[in-house]
Amino acid sequence: MNHGSFPADSRSGPRLHPFQPAQGDLAILAGSANPMFAQKIANSLGVRLTPCQAQVFSEGNVFVRILENVRGRDTFIIQGVHQPVNDNFVELLFWIDALKRASAQQITAVIPYFSYAKGDKKDEPRVSIRARVCADAIEAAGVDRVLTMDLHSPQIQGFFSRPVDHLYARAVICDHIKTMNLDNLVVCSPDAGFAKAAAAYANLLSVPVVIGNKARPDHSEQAEILEVIGHVDGKNVLMVDDFTITGGSLCSMAEVLKERGAKDIYAAVSHGVLSAGAAARIQNSLIRKMFMTDTIESPVEPLCEKIEVISVANLFAQAIRSIHDRTSVSMLFPDDKQT
Repeated sequence: MNHGSFPADSRSGPRLHPFQPAQGDLAILAGSANPMFAQKIANSLGVRLTPCQAQVFSEGNVFVRILENVRGRDTFIIQGVHQPVNDNFVELLFWIDALKRASAQQITAVIPYFSYAKGDKKDEPRVSIRARVCADAIEAAGVDRVLTMDLHSPQIQGFFSRPVDHLYARAVICDHIKTMNLDNLVVCSPDAGFAKAAAAYANLLSVPVVIGNKARPDHSEQAEILEVIGHVDGKNVLMVDDFTITGGSLCSMAEVLKERGAKDIYAAVSHGVLSAGAAARIQNSLIRKMFMTDTIESPVEPLCEKIEVISVANLFAQAIRSIHDRTSVSMLFPDDKQT
């Protein structure tokens, strides 16, 4: 038998590639980490959320259940891996397993923020490469593909043998910055590691880029700002990074930029992780305004007046639609050479 084609038959309907499964109905499920974000995505797609339930028993066990039939459907479970990190990660694994056992046609793990992406290398003796362990666990649970945003290290996509669609928040953030009509603007990376991404921000805004130089002597989450490479005297500055936890690096960088003659200083991060005390630190800093996305919707404490949240739910919705329709996700970034 020739497996390379199907016999012509007018009664069989449209032809399919022999290795391409028929497209199932779209199903969006919300894990307990991102219920509001999931609802925004569903609203943008014009679909309802598939009913499901997550429960934590008194001894700490997590129980998940899908409350309607998903057999043969194209399923997307939206579950970020943020605080409480381990609980949210284990719940994600259970959702994937539940969907697999319910005979979903395709399972996409939508992870708005993947905290363990910070553990991408063995840079000290006798440490775990945590991101790789998590990638292996997600695949072992039965995922077919992963959709995420602004991984701390983009090479983590290579930790998966399944397809990974990697979104970037910068286009949405830059669209918002453009509405502010800031003149004499420069983009600032807080360190050399984020310089390439900062250059992409600068390209979208058509402005120059400067680079900070910082050092982290230990795991205290406190960085020392050493120098700024580039001219900021008389400039408005937009500091950019993939996430902030304590806000310390951004606040320290703002002080150095002011010493170098910068005018108004803004900050933008993809993920506002924000540990206890971070909002107050930002409120009392030289940062005029900080922008972050809504990938993390349960902050440990209320946000301050200086923090503004920009939604990327529509971007995720467009990516989900592209995955479901078998079209190119990269088409969402026509002006971004980084993707």
